[in-house]
Amino acid sequence: MTQSVYIHIPFCTNKCYYCDFNSYVTKNPQLVWDYLYALEKEMAETVDRHPPQEIQTIFVGGGTPTFLEPDQMEYFLGTVAAHFPNRSETLEFTMEANPGTTDVEKLQVMKAGGVNRLSFGVQSFDDALLKKIGRIHDKEQVLRSLANAKQIGFTNLSIDLIFGLPGQTVDLFQATLDQAFALDLPHFSSYSLKVEENTLFHTWYEKGSLLLPTEDEEVEMYECLMDQMEKHGYRQYEISNFARPGYESRHNMTYWKNEEYYGIGAGAHGYVRGRRHANAGPLQQYMQLIHEKGLPRVEEFAVDRQEQMEDHMMVGLRLMQGVSASGFTARFGETIQQHFGFTVDELINLHLLEWEGDYLHLTKRGILLGNEVFARFLN
Repeated sequence: MTQSVYIHIPFCTNKCYYCDFNSYVTKNPQLVWDYLYALEKEMAETVDRHPPQEIQTIFVGGGTPTFLEPDQMEYFLGTVAAHFPNRSETLEFTMEANPGTTDVEKLQVMKAGGVNRLSFGVQSFDDALLKKIGRIHDKEQVLRSLANAKQIGFTNLSIDLIFGLPGQTVDLFQATLDQAFALDLPHFSSYSLKVEENTLFHTWYEKGSLLLPTEDEEVEMYECLMDQMEKHGYRQYEISNFARPGYESRHNMTYWKNEEYYGIGAGAHGYVRGRRHANAGPLQQYMQLIHEKGLPRVEEFAVDRQEQMEDHMMVGLRLMQGVSASGFTARFGETIQQHFGFTVDELINLHLLEWEGDYLHLTKRGILLGNEVFARFLN
Protein backbone atom coordinates (compact mmCIF):
# COMPACT_ATOMS: atom_id res chain seq x y z
CA MET A 1 0.00 0.00 0.00
CA THR A 2 1.61 3.22 -1.18
CA GLN A 3 0.99 6.20 1.07
CA SER A 4 4.16 8.27 0.59
CA VAL A 5 5.46 10.40 -2.26
CA TYR A 6 9.01 11.54 -3.03
CA ILE A 7 9.44 14.25 -5.72
CA HIS A 8 12.81 15.44 -7.01
CA ILE A 9 13.60 19.02 -8.02
CA PRO A 10 17.12 18.83 -9.48
CA PHE A 11 18.07 22.52 -9.78
CA CYS A 12 20.66 24.39 -7.71
CA THR A 13 22.24 27.82 -7.61
CA ASN A 14 25.66 26.12 -7.45
CA LYS A 15 27.18 22.68 -6.98
CA CYS A 16 28.58 22.05 -3.49
CA TYR A 17 32.00 20.43 -3.46
CA TYR A 18 30.80 17.26 -1.69
CA CYS A 19 27.49 16.79 -3.52
CA ASP A 20 26.86 13.76 -5.76
CA PHE A 21 23.07 14.14 -5.87
CA ASN A 22 21.34 14.43 -9.22
CA SER A 23 21.44 18.22 -9.48
CA TYR A 24 22.06 20.85 -12.13
CA VAL A 25 23.06 24.49 -12.05
CA THR A 26 21.06 26.58 -14.51
CA LYS A 27 20.07 30.17 -15.21
CA ASN A 28 17.58 29.14 -17.89
CA PRO A 29 14.01 29.62 -16.58
CA GLN A 30 12.52 27.83 -19.61
CA LEU A 31 14.43 24.65 -18.72
CA VAL A 32 12.88 24.79 -15.26
CA TRP A 33 9.38 25.22 -16.70
CA ASP A 34 9.92 22.39 -19.19
CA TYR A 35 10.98 20.15 -16.31
CA LEU A 36 7.92 21.08 -14.23
CA TYR A 37 5.64 20.26 -17.20
CA ALA A 38 7.36 16.87 -17.61
CA LEU A 39 7.08 16.27 -13.86
CA GLU A 40 3.34 16.85 -14.04
CA LYS A 41 3.06 14.30 -16.85
CA GLU A 42 4.94 11.75 -14.78
CA MET A 43 2.63 12.37 -11.82
CA ALA A 44 -0.44 11.90 -14.03
CA GLU A 45 0.89 8.68 -15.59
CA THR A 46 2.00 7.33 -12.20
CA VAL A 47 -1.35 7.74 -10.45
CA ASP A 48 -3.18 6.46 -13.53
CA ARG A 49 -1.19 3.21 -13.44
CA HIS A 50 -1.00 2.93 -9.66
CA PRO A 51 -3.83 4.87 -7.97
CA PRO A 52 -2.70 6.11 -4.56
CA GLN A 53 -4.13 5.36 -1.15
CA GLU A 54 -4.69 8.21 1.28
CA ILE A 55 -1.37 10.05 1.21
CA GLN A 56 0.36 10.27 4.60
CA THR A 57 3.67 11.96 3.63
CA ILE A 58 5.10 13.99 0.75
CA PHE A 59 8.78 14.88 0.56
CA VAL A 60 10.24 17.26 -2.03
CA GLY A 61 14.02 16.90 -2.27
CA GLY A 62 16.81 17.95 -4.57
CA GLY A 63 18.82 19.67 -5.70
CA THR A 64 17.31 22.70 -4.10
CA PRO A 65 13.50 22.74 -4.31
CA THR A 66 13.47 26.34 -3.07
CA PHE A 67 15.47 27.25 -6.21
CA LEU A 68 12.02 27.59 -7.85
CA GLU A 69 10.71 31.14 -8.25
CA PRO A 70 7.37 31.89 -6.53
CA ASP A 71 5.32 31.44 -9.73
CA GLN A 72 7.11 28.16 -10.51
CA MET A 73 6.60 27.01 -6.93
CA GLU A 74 2.89 27.84 -7.09
CA TYR A 75 2.49 25.89 -10.34
CA PHE A 76 4.46 22.92 -9.01
CA LEU A 77 2.51 22.67 -5.76
CA GLY A 78 -0.73 22.99 -7.72
CA THR A 79 0.19 19.95 -9.81
CA VAL A 80 1.05 17.95 -6.69
CA ALA A 81 -2.33 18.85 -5.18
CA ALA A 82 -4.14 17.94 -8.40
CA HIS A 83 -2.62 14.46 -8.69
CA PHE A 84 -2.43 13.58 -4.98
CA PRO A 85 -5.63 15.15 -3.62
CA ASN A 86 -6.54 12.32 -1.22
CA ARG A 87 -4.49 13.45 1.75
CA SER A 88 -4.56 12.46 5.38
CA GLU A 89 -5.63 15.16 7.83
CA THR A 90 -2.25 14.58 9.49
CA LEU A 91 -0.28 14.79 6.21
CA GLU A 92 3.42 15.57 6.67
CA PHE A 93 4.52 17.63 3.64
CA THR A 94 8.27 18.31 3.76
CA MET A 95 10.31 20.47 1.44
CA GLU A 96 14.08 20.74 1.51
CA ALA A 97 15.28 24.33 1.54
CA ASN A 98 18.57 26.16 1.31
CA PRO A 99 19.23 29.27 3.38
CA GLY A 100 19.17 32.35 1.16
CA THR A 101 16.54 30.91 -1.21
CA THR A 102 13.54 31.27 1.11
CA ASP A 103 12.21 34.83 1.16
CA VAL A 104 8.85 35.62 2.71
CA GLU A 105 6.95 35.61 -0.60
CA LYS A 106 8.17 32.13 -1.54
CA LEU A 107 7.48 30.76 1.92
CA GLN A 108 3.92 32.11 1.74
CA VAL A 109 3.40 30.28 -1.56
CA MET A 110 4.77 27.08 -0.02
CA LYS A 111 2.53 27.30 3.03
CA ALA A 112 -0.53 28.03 0.89
CA GLY A 113 0.38 25.01 -1.26
CA GLY A 114 0.26 22.65 1.71
CA VAL A 115 3.92 22.43 2.78
CA ASN A 116 4.05 22.12 6.58
CA ARG A 117 7.60 20.95 7.28
CA LEU A 118 10.90 22.49 6.17
CA SER A 119 14.33 20.87 6.19
CA PHE A 120 17.15 23.40 5.80
CA GLY A 121 20.58 22.38 4.48
CA VAL A 122 22.68 24.37 6.95
CA GLN A 123 25.70 22.01 7.34
CA SER A 124 27.69 24.37 9.61
CA PHE A 125 27.51 27.72 11.38
CA ASP A 126 31.19 28.42 10.66
CA ASP A 127 31.34 30.83 7.70
CA ALA A 128 34.93 29.91 6.80
CA LEU A 129 34.03 26.22 6.80
CA LEU A 130 30.94 26.86 4.64
CA LYS A 131 33.16 28.48 2.00
CA LYS A 132 35.54 25.50 2.11
CA ILE A 133 32.74 23.10 1.21
CA GLY A 134 31.24 25.24 -1.56
CA ARG A 135 28.14 26.51 0.23
CA ILE A 136 27.05 30.01 -0.81
CA HIS A 137 25.12 30.93 2.34
CA ASP A 138 26.48 32.22 5.64
CA LYS A 139 25.31 32.04 9.23
CA GLU A 140 23.28 35.26 8.96
CA GLN A 141 21.30 33.87 6.02
CA VAL A 142 20.52 30.76 8.05
CA LEU A 143 19.14 32.86 10.89
CA ARG A 144 17.15 35.05 8.48
CA SER A 145 15.68 32.06 6.63
CA LEU A 146 14.57 30.40 9.87
CA ALA A 147 13.12 33.67 11.15
CA ASN A 148 11.19 34.09 7.88
CA ALA A 149 9.83 30.55 8.18
CA LYS A 150 8.69 31.10 11.75
CA GLN A 151 7.14 34.44 10.78
CA ILE A 152 5.00 32.70 8.12
CA GLY A 153 3.88 30.12 10.68
CA PHE A 154 6.09 27.10 10.05
CA THR A 155 6.71 25.27 13.31
CA ASN A 156 7.97 21.87 12.09
CA LEU A 157 11.53 22.85 11.17
CA SER A 158 14.70 20.77 10.80
CA ILE A 159 18.28 21.53 9.90
CA ASP A 160 21.03 19.30 8.49
CA LEU A 161 24.56 19.43 9.89
CA ILE A 162 27.70 17.69 8.61
CA PHE A 163 30.69 16.58 10.67
CA GLY A 164 34.08 15.31 9.55
CA LEU A 165 34.53 18.29 7.20
CA PRO A 166 37.96 19.44 5.96
CA GLY A 167 39.66 21.46 8.68
CA GLN A 168 36.86 20.80 11.17
CA THR A 169 37.86 20.03 14.74
CA VAL A 170 35.79 18.60 17.59
CA ASP A 171 35.72 22.09 19.16
CA LEU A 172 34.46 23.66 15.91
CA PHE A 173 31.72 21.05 15.67
CA GLN A 174 30.78 21.64 19.30
CA ALA A 175 30.48 25.37 18.54
CA THR A 176 28.12 24.58 15.63
CA LEU A 177 26.01 22.39 17.93
CA ASP A 178 25.84 25.17 20.53
CA GLN A 179 24.52 27.57 17.90
CA ALA A 180 22.08 24.98 16.61
CA PHE A 181 20.59 24.37 20.05
CA ALA A 182 20.12 28.12 20.54
CA LEU A 183 17.61 28.06 17.65
CA ASP A 184 15.14 25.93 19.66
CA LEU A 185 14.17 23.69 16.71
CA PRO A 186 12.26 20.40 17.02
CA HIS A 187 14.44 18.26 14.73
CA PHE A 188 18.06 17.82 13.62
CA SER A 189 19.78 15.55 11.11
CA SER A 190 23.55 15.19 11.26
CA TYR A 191 25.74 13.13 8.97
CA SER A 192 29.43 12.38 8.63
CA LEU A 193 31.02 13.57 5.40
CA LYS A 194 31.28 10.90 2.71
CA VAL A 195 33.70 11.64 -0.13
CA GLU A 196 31.72 10.46 -3.14
CA GLU A 197 32.95 9.90 -6.67
CA ASN A 198 32.15 12.57 -9.28
CA THR A 199 32.56 15.39 -6.76
CA LEU A 200 35.19 18.08 -6.46
CA PHE A 201 36.09 16.71 -3.03
CA HIS A 202 36.84 13.33 -4.59
CA THR A 203 39.18 14.95 -7.11
CA TRP A 204 41.01 16.72 -4.29
CA TYR A 205 41.06 13.54 -2.21
CA GLU A 206 42.66 11.59 -5.07
CA LYS A 207 45.32 14.32 -5.36
CA GLY A 208 45.97 14.21 -1.61
CA SER A 209 44.90 17.83 -1.11
CA LEU A 210 41.71 17.22 0.91
CA LEU A 211 42.74 17.41 4.56
CA LEU A 212 40.11 15.56 6.55
CA PRO A 213 39.87 14.86 10.30
CA THR A 214 41.19 11.48 11.42
CA GLU A 215 38.81 8.57 11.90
CA ASP A 216 39.20 8.92 15.68
CA GLU A 217 38.32 12.62 15.49
CA GLU A 218 35.25 11.83 13.40
CA VAL A 219 34.11 9.22 15.93
CA GLU A 220 34.66 11.77 18.72
CA MET A 221 32.46 14.27 16.84
CA TYR A 222 29.71 11.67 16.50
CA GLU A 223 29.90 10.75 20.17
CA CYS A 224 29.79 14.46 21.02
CA LEU A 225 26.71 14.80 18.79
CA MET A 226 24.85 11.96 20.51
CA ASP A 227 25.81 13.18 23.98
CA GLN A 228 24.82 16.81 23.35
CA MET A 229 21.53 15.90 21.67
CA GLU A 230 20.52 13.80 24.67
CA LYS A 231 21.51 16.57 27.10
CA HIS A 232 19.36 19.07 25.19
CA GLY A 233 16.28 16.86 25.16
CA TYR A 234 16.47 15.41 21.65
CA ARG A 235 15.87 11.68 21.29
CA GLN A 236 18.05 9.86 18.80
CA TYR A 237 15.52 7.80 16.87
CA GLU A 238 17.76 6.87 13.92
CA ILE A 239 21.52 6.74 13.39
CA SER A 240 21.65 10.32 12.04
CA ASN A 241 18.39 11.84 13.27
CA PHE A 242 17.28 13.47 16.51
CA ALA A 243 13.91 14.89 17.49
CA ARG A 244 11.69 16.14 20.24
CA PRO A 245 8.74 13.81 20.86
CA GLY A 246 6.29 13.83 17.95
CA TYR A 247 8.64 15.55 15.48
CA GLU A 248 10.33 12.48 13.99
CA SER A 249 10.40 12.53 10.18
CA ARG A 250 7.44 10.37 9.23
CA HIS A 251 8.42 10.31 5.56
CA ASN A 252 11.90 8.97 6.29
CA MET A 253 10.34 6.36 8.57
CA THR A 254 8.77 5.02 5.37
CA TYR A 255 12.26 4.18 4.10
CA TRP A 256 13.53 2.80 7.41
CA LYS A 257 10.49 0.54 7.77
CA ASN A 258 11.02 -0.62 4.18
CA GLU A 259 7.55 0.53 3.12
CA GLU A 260 6.48 1.52 -0.39
CA TYR A 261 6.61 5.03 -1.85
CA TYR A 262 6.21 6.81 -5.18
CA GLY A 263 9.48 8.17 -6.58
CA ILE A 264 8.90 10.99 -9.08
CA GLY A 265 11.36 13.20 -10.94
CA ALA A 266 14.76 13.01 -12.61
CA GLY A 267 16.95 10.40 -10.93
CA ALA A 268 14.25 9.49 -8.40
CA HIS A 269 13.86 5.93 -7.08
CA GLY A 270 10.53 4.43 -6.09
CA TYR A 271 9.09 1.25 -4.58
CA VAL A 272 5.51 0.45 -5.59
CA ARG A 273 3.60 -2.85 -5.45
CA GLY A 274 6.72 -4.88 -4.73
CA ARG A 275 8.71 -3.37 -7.59
CA ARG A 276 11.59 -0.90 -7.38
CA HIS A 277 12.35 1.55 -10.16
CA ALA A 278 14.91 4.17 -11.07
CA ASN A 279 14.20 7.18 -13.28
CA ALA A 280 16.58 8.67 -15.84
CA GLY A 281 18.83 11.28 -14.21
CA PRO A 282 19.96 13.52 -17.10
CA LEU A 283 17.27 16.14 -17.70
CA GLN A 284 17.01 15.76 -21.48
CA GLN A 285 16.78 11.97 -21.23
CA TYR A 286 14.19 12.27 -18.45
CA MET A 287 12.01 14.64 -20.46
CA GLN A 288 12.42 12.65 -23.69
CA LEU A 289 11.34 9.41 -22.00
CA ILE A 290 8.31 11.14 -20.50
CA HIS A 291 7.35 12.35 -23.99
CA GLU A 292 7.94 8.97 -25.65
CA LYS A 293 6.86 6.47 -23.01
CA GLY A 294 4.92 8.33 -20.33
CA LEU A 295 7.27 7.15 -17.57
CA PRO A 296 11.03 7.89 -17.47
CA ARG A 297 12.14 4.47 -16.22
CA VAL A 298 15.68 3.26 -16.89
CA GLU A 299 15.41 0.35 -14.46
CA GLU A 300 12.52 -1.58 -12.92
CA PHE A 301 12.46 -4.94 -11.17
CA ALA A 302 10.48 -7.03 -8.73
CA VAL A 303 12.05 -7.41 -5.30
CA ASP A 304 12.22 -11.07 -4.37
CA ARG A 305 11.45 -12.30 -0.87
CA GLN A 306 15.10 -12.79 0.12
CA GLU A 307 16.01 -9.24 -0.87
CA GLN A 308 12.93 -7.86 0.91
CA MET A 309 14.05 -9.54 4.13
CA GLU A 310 17.63 -8.28 3.76
CA ASP A 311 16.39 -4.75 3.07
CA HIS A 312 14.03 -4.94 6.04
CA MET A 313 16.87 -5.79 8.42
CA MET A 314 19.40 -3.31 7.01
CA VAL A 315 17.15 -0.26 7.03
CA GLY A 316 15.22 -1.27 10.14
CA LEU A 317 18.36 -1.57 12.21
CA ARG A 318 19.15 2.08 11.46
CA LEU A 319 16.34 2.90 13.90
CA MET A 320 17.30 3.03 17.55
CA GLN A 321 14.18 1.03 18.33
CA GLY A 322 15.38 -1.63 15.91
CA VAL A 323 13.41 -4.33 14.10
CA SER A 324 10.26 -5.87 15.56
CA ALA A 325 10.41 -9.65 15.67
CA SER A 326 6.62 -10.00 15.56
CA GLY A 327 6.44 -7.46 12.71
CA PHE A 328 9.03 -9.43 10.74
CA THR A 329 7.11 -12.68 11.23
CA ALA A 330 3.80 -11.07 10.27
CA ARG A 331 5.34 -9.74 7.05
CA PHE A 332 7.45 -12.71 5.96
CA GLY A 333 5.90 -15.76 7.62
CA GLU A 334 9.02 -16.84 9.51
CA THR A 335 11.04 -15.51 12.43
CA ILE A 336 14.22 -13.45 12.34
CA GLN A 337 15.99 -16.33 14.09
CA GLN A 338 14.79 -18.85 11.52
CA HIS A 339 16.15 -16.82 8.62
CA PHE A 340 19.06 -14.84 10.07
CA GLY A 341 19.80 -16.77 13.26
CA PHE A 342 23.49 -17.40 12.65
CA THR A 343 24.14 -13.74 11.71
CA VAL A 344 22.13 -12.39 14.63
CA ASP A 345 23.82 -14.68 17.18
CA GLU A 346 27.25 -13.75 15.82
CA LEU A 347 26.51 -10.00 16.06
CA ILE A 348 25.10 -10.41 19.57
CA ASN A 349 28.29 -12.23 20.63
CA LEU A 350 30.29 -9.31 19.19
CA HIS A 351 28.15 -6.94 21.33
CA LEU A 352 26.88 -5.15 18.22
CA LEU A 353 23.23 -6.21 18.50
CA GLU A 354 20.94 -7.00 21.44
CA TRP A 355 17.34 -8.01 22.08
CA GLU A 356 15.06 -5.78 24.09
CA GLY A 357 11.63 -7.36 24.34
CA ASP A 358 10.23 -7.77 20.83
CA TYR A 359 12.95 -5.62 19.24
CA LEU A 360 16.41 -6.42 17.92
CA HIS A 361 18.52 -3.26 17.90
CA LEU A 362 22.06 -1.92 17.72
CA THR A 363 24.09 -1.63 20.91
CA LYS A 364 26.02 1.57 21.65
CA ARG A 365 29.05 -0.08 20.09
CA GLY A 366 26.94 -1.27 17.18
CA ILE A 367 25.82 2.28 16.42
CA LEU A 368 29.44 3.25 15.76
CA LEU A 369 29.90 0.22 13.48
CA GLY A 370 26.48 0.31 11.83
CA ASN A 371 27.60 -0.19 8.24
CA GLU A 372 29.52 -3.33 9.20
CA VAL A 373 26.44 -4.69 10.95
CA PHE A 374 24.12 -3.96 8.00
CA ALA A 375 26.50 -5.62 5.53
CA ARG A 376 26.27 -8.91 7.47
CA PHE A 377 22.64 -9.27 6.39
CA LEU A 378 23.47 -9.27 2.70
CA ASN A 379 23.40 -12.75 1.19
